[in-house]
Amino acid sequence: MKPELTLRSVPERIVCLTEEPTEILYNLGEEERIVGISAYTERPPRASDEKEVVSAFIGGSVKKISALKPDLVIGFSDIQAQLAHDLIKANQPVVIFNQRSIQQILDVIVTIGSIVGRRDDAMEMARGYMENIRDTRQRTQSGSRRPRVYFEEWDDPRISAIQWVSELIEIAGGENIFADRARGKLAKERFVDDAEICAADPEIIAACWCGKEVDLESIKERPDYAEVTAVERDEVYELDPAIILQPGPACLSDGLARLEEIIGAGG
Repeated sequence: MKPELTLRSVPERIVCLTEEPTEILYNLGEEERIVGISAYTERPPRASDEKEVVSAFIGGSVKKISALKPDLVIGFSDIQAQLAHDLIKANQPVVIFNQRSIQQILDVIVTIGSIVGRRDDAMEMARGYMENIRDTRQRTQSGSRRPRVYFEEWDDPRISAIQWVSELIEIAGGENIFADRARGKLAKERFVDDAEICAADPEIIAACWCGKEVDLESIKERPDYAEVTAVERDEVYELDPAIILQPGPACLSDGLARLEEIIGAGG
């Protein structure tokens, strides 16, 4: 007996291996298509109650994902390369994005919208974030002074800001002291040491350790940090990873707003 064929216009069962595609799909009103999500999903909050958790960040359950019979699995970055490899070997349809800049984040929003047949709505969503960026830049560019900012993505080894975070720091009115390394796609390209940090004398330290709570006191107590301006002025802050280290809607909205607040206070 010949199988009956169906012409599908868009994927009907989507697994999101990271938070940002989940948030994009919810914002587009397409959450019913999602059948599996990452354990690190916080946005929107209801997603963790409504969807089955099938992955962490680096790893995931190929068995669980396959059992959901997805017609699309969406992941992010070279860090998920092994998981993507395992899923492909299990004959799963996989798309991996590797966005690093704000422009690429906007492009991914539009691409995911296009995949689910909501390109126009995704374009409008992206325009909204562009307007927010423009408005923020207009508020923060009036002054001639830009506080020096050290953003710490991980503590051991020290990893400085990834590209989109570096760009957001600039938009929010600051100057990333390691902007020259922000374009490094691999974490090891953004390694820094305490001597470099102290020499750059940041006026603000913003830390966000993905997967664990920031120990602000341990930062302040590092050798030679006592004379760093940010420590002298007690301008050392923790940011929520969910709003700054997820390359999707969160960082372009709440993440940018939080950076503007911190940099404005430290300026």
